[in-house]
Amino acid sequence: MTHILAIDQGTTSSRAIVFDAQMQPIATAQEEFAQHFPASGWVEHDPGDLWSTTLATCRAALKDAELSAADIAAIGITNQRETTVVWDATTGEPLHNAIVWQDRRTSETCRALRAAGHGPMVSRRTGLLLDPYFSGTKLKWILDQHDGARDRAAQGNLLFGTVDCFLIWHLTGGVVHATDATNAARTLLYDIHEGEWSKEICALLDIPMQMLPDVRDSADDFGETNADHFGAPIKIRGVAGDQQAATVGQACFRPGMMKSTYGTGCFALLNTGDAPVTSQNRLLTTIAYQLNGKPTYALEGSIFVAGAVVQWLRDGLGVIEEAGETHALADDADPGQDVVLVPAFTGLGAPYWDAECRGAIYGLTRNSGPAELSRAALESVGYQTRDLLEAMRADWAGQASTGAPTLRVDGGMSASDWTMQFLADILDAPVDRPKVLETTALGAAWLAGMHVGLYPDQDGFANGWALDRTFSPAMNRPTRDAKYARWKRAVQATMAV
Repeated sequence: MTHILAIDQGTTSSRAIVFDAQMQPIATAQEEFAQHFPASGWVEHDPGDLWSTTLATCRAALKDAELSAADIAAIGITNQRETTVVWDATTGEPLHNAIVWQDRRTSETCRALRAAGHGPMVSRRTGLLLDPYFSGTKLKWILDQHDGARDRAAQGNLLFGTVDCFLIWHLTGGVVHATDATNAARTLLYDIHEGEWSKEICALLDIPMQMLPDVRDSADDFGETNADHFGAPIKIRGVAGDQQAATVGQACFRPGMMKSTYGTGCFALLNTGDAPVTSQNRLLTTIAYQLNGKPTYALEGSIFVAGAVVQWLRDGLGVIEEAGETHALADDADPGQDVVLVPAFTGLGAPYWDAECRGAIYGLTRNSGPAELSRAALESVGYQTRDLLEAMRADWAGQASTGAPTLRVDGGMSASDWTMQFLADILDAPVDRPKVLETTALGAAWLAGMHVGLYPDQDGFANGWALDRTFSPAMNRPTRDAKYARWKRAVQATMAV
């Protein structure tokens, strides 16, 4: 057994990647699935699509690698976080469509809870803010919509889980109902200091605790797959939410190390070690990973729209046919135009946390076209990252003895040289891109492989991290300051509407 199968269940597609004994990817399969938008600001997935595409891509990757279950030492799972699933404990049938992390339908619920004074308690226990982003109020909404659902849950007949938990349940044939600490920490229901579900918050949201999964380490025993799925059982030994898996995959094991992942959204995590740091700048305190019962904490900033802004140019406006066109268009943009795009399609994340805010474009002229919009779209990713980095630097300044954070980037958008160079320019800091961009899947694979003894320990894994390219800042300070000031004005104007 010299290979690891990594499942990377994302917001728009499911992927499976086979890694060899040297942690190199040798086969990949990917399937997109439908996005459902039943109302403005609402985003759902059919849970059946999440499961079927996961199973299909696993089988396809194994076939492509010419391997069988007997060749796989373990499975590692990483997943879109906060997305909420409720299903029947016997049949596995979902009670409702999965409510996606991007969904904003519980904005009013969160506002009412904040007005009632519950925000400080929730933040103190979970490290999170009362925001629709997280699972807790989504779960409350689902239970509110279905008569008798709470009674069924209290009797053990309905189960709740994030996507990893839902997949584990199906992979094991309903034997294991478990998640890991990183996913639990994103539900708004988990006390990250005590390491247990919060009775107080569950009571506040009227959530029966019988429906909550067991919480385990990120590298742990999550059972084994039903033999019917792959011809023989395979152990499941690693689980982490996608952003935490990327943190692991980037080997950000030392306090002060920071990674930023550019996918549908952008998520930056700063390792703060064994002590949680309470943000004074509206960042989140979360669990980066948990090994041997010991959590390592992080500060996190979440940007809801990163790569999705390029998808919007393609699918919404139709001004490009392929995402890769944006780089050449951005180069051709009129330097005399200062178009700014604030992509608040589903609200603004950290450090603003404005659920009601919606997107806006500023500085349009008669000559503005696809080139200027493409440049503005790519630049918006850099601006939002700077918002996060400045907040992290402020929170970390009083804690760090290691100086400024080291930024490592990954995710699909990090392959864009144009975007990464602008990121370095607007941050006035070097940006390191690794040779292996699939760091999310690699993180899940390492957790599983390390647990079964196939892969090295933390130090050995960190020593193997390889740099592809460092992007160094080349923009002069007056230009950088003027561009960022324009962005800040645009954000304030957007929030004021």
